[in-house]
Amino acid sequence: MSKPKKILVGEDSSVIINLTKNVLAFENYEMTAARNGKQVLDLLEKGDYDLILMDISMPVLDGISCTKAIRNLPDETKSKLPIIAISGNIHNLTHDDFRKAGFDAFIQKPLDYDQVLATVKKFLS
Repeated sequence: MSKPKKILVGEDSSVIINLTKNVLAFENYEMTAARNGKQVLDLLEKGDYDLILMDISMPVLDGISCTKAIRNLPDETKSKLPIIAISGNIHNLTHDDFRKAGFDAFIQKPLDYDQVLATVKKFLS
């Protein structure tokens, strides 16, 4: 049996963290949560992950700044991790804007967890 894939979730909402953890557990994904972009970077420095789900609007360091920092990491494996933006998109960014910021995909809030799983599976299978 293969090791479960590890997903790092950058999200400041406890409700979304808990829902996401439960949904990902159905597919045997292992999830670690970070409440802001600085915590995402700290966790990424200490551990290995297969994918990142990143909220755009977080305190301390927002998702776009965090993603740009990840894309500039010297560790090629970590800098190329799939990063999926999750956002209510209050800034009216286009899919092209998300791609230019370094994201591989974008999921609109409120989250449709079937779409979350389908998008995660697309990058992890």
